[in-house]
Amino acid sequence: MRFCKKSAKTHRLPLRENAMTKPIIQVAAGIIRNEFGQLYLTRRQDGQDFAESLEFPGGKISQNETPEQALSRELEEEIGIHILGAFPYENFRFEYPTKIIEFFFYLVEEWVGEPFGREGQEGFWIAQSELEEGLFPPANLELIRKLKAEVNAG
Repeated sequence: MRFCKKSAKTHRLPLRENAMTKPIIQVAAGIIRNEFGQLYLTRRQDGQDFAESLEFPGGKISQNETPEQALSRELEEEIGIHILGAFPYENFRFEYPTKIIEFFFYLVEEWVGEPFGREGQEGFWIAQSELEEGLFPPANLELIRKLKAEVNAG
């Protein structure tokens, strides 16, 4: 598998002073785009934060694991694909009331297998132009705007 080392644009949002006491959770996720310009999304299941919201497949980065390793592992576990290459797309932190999430998003356009919800979650393809901000957790707002802007600029 190859990972492009081209750095993604990093956004460091100012965090409030009490943010130092909140746990920081690192997450790697894939923006999986097919040859038709569609993105593969999954729906968060009941019992999870933001249940029924849409999300890009991925998950928590384990201790001693790089974001790239976590991405590869999570996409195999969650949607049954083996990625052949990924490029850094966006890296940012988002502060929730009880935690801070640091996201590492990668653009994935080469993989083996057909994605499906291996953990029972709904998964589907959607045109990038049809992304709707309100269907995702708040942390994804800027990412969704960026993805939609790409379509509008092209």
